[in-house]
Amino acid sequence: MSDRLLVPYDGSAPAKDALEYALEKFPDTDVTALYVVPVPDGYWTAFQDPEDRVPAVERGRDDGRDILDEAVDIAADHGHDIDTEIATGKPDQEIVELATVDDYETVVIGSHGRERMSRIMLGSVAEKVVRRSPVPVIVVRD
Repeated sequence: MSDRLLVPYDGSAPAKDALEYALEKFPDTDVTALYVVPVPDGYWTAFQDPEDRVPAVERGRDDGRDILDEAVDIAADHGHDIDTEIATGKPDQEIVELATVDDYETVVIGSHGRERMSRIMLGSVAEKVVRRSPVPVIVVRD
């Protein structure tokens, strides 16, 4: 079994299912819930004042802390303590990078996040993580 699991967590139902799966299936494993503050790039950011982006990222980090507090509560309901982490950037890239750099053995991710996707399809973040992750990825469907 894995010693360290990374669970991307955005507060969505699939993310909750993934966290609960990790806690139930790997009860003796260290679990870290990760919230990624998405930072837009490309065309639309050219129209934003760079100073306006900083407060938006800080608001995103504040929201992330609230969402991760929910993950901590879910873990406590299952009799577990978890670590939490907040990153800023493109969610798929941040998940894969953290899994690699911090030596996680497995990523447990919900099939899709807050954006409503077809239940048949993987969400774009989950799909990219599955394709790019150097460690095993468990995708949990709700």
